[in-house]
Amino acid sequence: MAKLGFVEARHLVSRTGLGAEWNEINRVSHLSLNQAVTQLLQQRNQRVPAIPRLSSWHKMSSLYNNIGRRNMVRRIAMNEGKVLQTWWVKHLLTTRTPFLERMTLFWHNHFPSSIEKTKQANFLYQQNLLFRRHALGNYGSLLREIAKDPAMLLYLDGNLNTKKKPNENFAREVLELFTLGRGYFKEIDIREAARAFTGWTVNKQGKFFNNVAEHDNGVKTFLGHRGNFNGEHIINILLKQKRTAEVIAEKMWHEFINVSRPNPHVIQQWANIFRGSNYSIAKLLHAVLTSKEFWDKRNRGGLIKSPIDLAIGTLRALPYPLPRRGIEHSLNIMGQGVFQHPSVKGWSGGTDWISTQSILIRTALMNDLSGSRFKVGGSVSRRLPNVSGKRMQEWLLATRPVEKVDLTLGKQRLARALVLDPAYQVN
Repeated sequence: MAKLGFVEARHLVSRTGLGAEWNEINRVSHLSLNQAVTQLLQQRNQRVPAIPRLSSWHKMSSLYNNIGRRNMVRRIAMNEGKVLQTWWVKHLLTTRTPFLERMTLFWHNHFPSSIEKTKQANFLYQQNLLFRRHALGNYGSLLREIAKDPAMLLYLDGNLNTKKKPNENFAREVLELFTLGRGYFKEIDIREAARAFTGWTVNKQGKFFNNVAEHDNGVKTFLGHRGNFNGEHIINILLKQKRTAEVIAEKMWHEFINVSRPNPHVIQQWANIFRGSNYSIAKLLHAVLTSKEFWDKRNRGGLIKSPIDLAIGTLRALPYPLPRRGIEHSLNIMGQGVFQHPSVKGWSGGTDWISTQSILIRTALMNDLSGSRFKVGGSVSRRLPNVSGKRMQEWLLATRPVEKVDLTLGKQRLARALVLDPAYQVN
C-alpha cells in the first residue's frame, strides 16, 4: 500500500488535528491512507487534566432562589467559567489525541451551552466529558444523552417544560439545529414535541429526573406519527428521518472539506453510510476522510482556520512560548471562547471567522506569538527542524503564500514570515 508522503500527511494531520505538528506529520507520512485514518478513528483516550473544585448545583440553585444573591451567583459562575476555559485550553494545548479533541469541540458547537445562561460550570464540565465519550461513537446515543443532560436542560429551558405550561425552546432546537433543519418540520411539530418532553428536569442532586407528574400523557401528532409520545419516542422518530443524517454530513463537509455549499450527491452518499451504520460517527468520518473531496487539491486552503485552529494550532506546531496571560483571552476576543457560545446556533464558523476587525486581531496574535523579540539562534531557532525553505513552506502553509517569501531566509525568520502570510490563515 502506498505511503502518504509528507505533503499528504501534512494535509491529513492539519485538518484532523490541532495544528500541523512536525513530528506527527513525519510519522503519518510513512503510513498508507487506510492505516492513517484507522489510527485516527481509534483515538479513545478520555484522560483530561484535573480541574479545581466547582460549585455544586445545590449551592448555586439555593443562592439563585434568593433574589438578593443572584448577582453573587453570576459572579461565581463567571469566575468558574474562566476556570473551565483555562482547563480545556490546557488540554487542547497538551493532548496526545488531537483528533478526539477536535471532535469533542465539534460536538460542543453542534450542541452549544454557555456559562452565561446555565451559570453551572460543573454541569458544563460534565457535558464536556459526555462529548468526549461519544466524540467518535454513536450519534443516536449522543442525542439521547444530550436531551437529558443537565447543562442542556438549563440552557434550553427544558427544566421549565411542564404539562400546564409547555416550553418549546428545546423542542425547537432539537428539530432546527440538532436534526432536521429549517424547512423540514412545521410549528405544530415543535408544539407536539414540547409536550412529549414535558417533565424532563434536573433534581436536587443535579441529575436528570423524569417528573411523571409534569408529563403530558395526551396523544401527540409528530411528523405524521400519532401516539402517546414521550421524549424518547420523539428522538427515535427523528433518527428515522433521512434528513437527520444529511444535516450531520453537511456539517462534516464544512468541518473537513471547504466553506462552500456541499455537493448534494456526496452528502447523500455520506448520509446513507451514516444511517446504514445506525449512526456510527466513526463510519461517517471514515467516509469523509477517505473521500476524493477530502483529498482533492482544489480544496487545499478551502477552510478558514478557527481561532482555536489558529492559536492552539500555532502553539502546538511551532516552538513559541505560551503568552504570559495564556491564550484564553485571545480566543474570547476572536469569538471562540469555549463554554461561551454567542447563541443557540453556536459559532457560525467558515467565512464568519474573517472580518475587517478580526483579521487585524488574528494577525496581531500571530505577530505576537512569532515575535521578533526572540533571539535568532535562541531556543526557538534550535527547536525548529533543519529543513529546506521549500519544505518549511510545505509544512506551514496549505497553499501558496500570498506575499513573496524569500525561502533562503534563516529558518526562524522564514517561519515567522510564513506565519504572518495571509495564506497561513487558511487550511
